[in-house]
Amino acid sequence: MTYGFLEIASTPSVRAAQAEMGVQDFWTNLPSERSFDRFTENESAFIASRDSFYIASVSETGWPYVQHRGGPQGFLKVLDDRTLAFADYRGNRQYISTGNLAANDRVCLFLMDYPRRARLKIYAHAEKMALDGDPTLTELLVTPTYRAKPERLFRLRLEAFDWNCPQHITPRYTEAEIAVAVQPLRQRLAELEAENAALRAQAVNSADTSG
Repeated sequence: MTYGFLEIASTPSVRAAQAEMGVQDFWTNLPSERSFDRFTENESAFIASRDSFYIASVSETGWPYVQHRGGPQGFLKVLDDRTLAFADYRGNRQYISTGNLAANDRVCLFLMDYPRRARLKIYAHAEKMALDGDPTLTELLVTPTYRAKPERLFRLRLEAFDWNCPQHITPRYTEAEIAVAVQPLRQRLAELEAENAALRAQAVNSADTSG
């Protein structure tokens, strides 16, 4: 069993760079007990909790292009252990990624979990699909309450994935995550304000009685 992601990524020039830095043996002698061409429950749960990812494609001129894709949490669906799919919502209407994928279906995805400092990277082949091409899949992928307009579907066939180490990932939090984190503080503040109001009222009543 091979280390699938590096089997794709390790071109001759990459291996030359590894040799120059003295790490070529490390990457060629990794344990082979892991499989990287099938999603497990761990990857599926991680993907389901994401509300965005980055997708890289390559143009016909050889230039790479990286684009952010976002949607409701879990909009990138795991259809089975080798297939992902998502509804592609309208953005700035340049259609660079869409055009690139018409010429070269290879993509690389980066999925980030900033609070937990985790990132999942995925090599896949992307297939563009019309919204009316598979009504059942469209119903699964499109969230009617989401504010953006879906324009197409993309189905991704997994080639390999890998997890990156957490080095240099700065934890960042969404508004929703911050709201959850500070809720106990808000609750405690409300309790203290109510307690202070009661004490002030008691002090006023005592002053009135003594007067």
